[in-house]
Amino acid sequence: MSDNSSTVSTKSFYQQSTNKYSGILSWLLTVDHKRIGLMYLVTIGFFFLVGVTFGVLIRLELISPGPTLMDAQTYNSFFTLHGVIMIFLFIIPGLPAIFGNFFLPLQIGARDVAFPRLNLLSYYLYVTGAILALLAVLLPGGAIDTGWTFYIPYSVRSSTNISLPLLAAFVLGFSSILTGLNFITTVHRLRAPGMTFFKMPLFVWSTYATAWIQIIATPIVGITILLVIIERFFGVGIFDPALGGDPILFQHLFWIYSHPAVYIMILPAMGVVSEIIPTFARRTIFGYKAIAMSSLAIAFVGYLVWAHHMFTSGMSDEARWIFSLLTFLVALPSGVKIFNWIATMYKGSIDPKAPFLWVMNFIFLFSIGGLTGLVLGSLATDIHVHDTYFVVAHFHFVMFGGTGTIFFAALHYWFPKMFGRMYNAKLANVSIVFFFVGFMMLYFPKFIMGYMGMPRRYYDYLPQFEPLQQISTVGSWILASTILFIFSYLIYALFKGPKASSNPWGGVTLEWHISSPPTLENFHEIPTITHEPYDFSQLKEMQHDA
Repeated sequence: MSDNSSTVSTKSFYQQSTNKYSGILSWLLTVDHKRIGLMYLVTIGFFFLVGVTFGVLIRLELISPGPTLMDAQTYNSFFTLHGVIMIFLFIIPGLPAIFGNFFLPLQIGARDVAFPRLNLLSYYLYVTGAILALLAVLLPGGAIDTGWTFYIPYSVRSSTNISLPLLAAFVLGFSSILTGLNFITTVHRLRAPGMTFFKMPLFVWSTYATAWIQIIATPIVGITILLVIIERFFGVGIFDPALGGDPILFQHLFWIYSHPAVYIMILPAMGVVSEIIPTFARRTIFGYKAIAMSSLAIAFVGYLVWAHHMFTSGMSDEARWIFSLLTFLVALPSGVKIFNWIATMYKGSIDPKAPFLWVMNFIFLFSIGGLTGLVLGSLATDIHVHDTYFVVAHFHFVMFGGTGTIFFAALHYWFPKMFGRMYNAKLANVSIVFFFVGFMMLYFPKFIMGYMGMPRRYYDYLPQFEPLQQISTVGSWILASTILFIFSYLIYALFKGPKASSNPWGGVTLEWHISSPPTLENFHEIPTITHEPYDFSQLKEMQHDA
């Protein structure tokens, strides 16, 4: 809890830190959680567009059988870079680093995160890791070509620059751990008076659950990466079968982190959905405690399901059915969330503004991704579609249809609060339609191709797949153009958009009680919480205060 002495000391801390620097240094050396969140937004947005560029180039190559734009080695490097950038530089850090940093302290009534300087360090670790990953493209040996999973024996035998991207992933892991540590401490120590755990907004709950995964799971992949680097430099037989190592051990260690990492990606997105739906349905969230507990349940059970990525790798039959059962169980808390979101909308006074429409987009796309995940979690069907385009389609429906869609939903929802400007609502609505059309054209044909037996990651393919590949490539053009269009009208709104009120959507969480954009210290006085979360009777009081 915050007391008066800590409030005074925090104010003086900010006054000292902001008066110390001016110009660009006031940004580069800031300890303000909001500015750090905005720096993450610019940096992650840049790498997202780089990843999109690689994705479009991959689809251009696959528009027809045979060589089109590039040779096979370049293709392998491009799809690896696309995966590494999108996973490690966009999807995993995106929502927690940008919106968690900006809004978690605001939503719990705090002036900042618990460790402001550590927060800045985590940003620079992210930038360092990103630079190391891209530096490998420019050095002799060429860009990494192993796929984003760094599977053994590829990553110990490839002559390309493997060690630098591995080191980059290790550094990025440190950034993730520090962010998680900061968020957990902030939630435990800096909540406003009266804000019990069950009065916290659901975005805070989801970010809190994500932070525990970041702290507990990330060190495992860090150790694994170091072991691969040691094996490459010193020839120690850890994973390479030619040296007496075990490549299946690498897969276990990699997925023990990387499947919980799926929930690092999707849990904050689910938290954003739980913020947007009550606001635009004008109803208290249905089953608040069930949604909060389901976030923790997803985080916990998510640690136990990693081996469904490895059903064809030679595990025992007992291990297969146990992991298959756990995979089905982890779908239950996700189902609880979707049921409660729909129940919240029932008989609500729905105002279908752009953030709400992005959420509707998400629920449809993520439901397809989740249901096809059960196909992959089932032993019999996984044998047939493992390592086909079916997996690629499922993965993108969950990751991009889930986390990527909610990235745009969160950006449209909180844009007025972050920048104090409004964007063009009609352009936003048009972009949602084209995003959906482009997404479905790009990824849904991959389900059909996977069912037909098209292997993933192949540079070439049989002529029978050409019509579906062409539809997919045209979809990539529509989707990429829409993404550029979205960034264009948001950047225009940043400079030319009409001024936003403090509460343009009629939200009731604490960030809507303060000015847009927020002042340096967030609150003139730390608020005392007396209402239940998502209590829309507060709206009249907020309008009266305004």
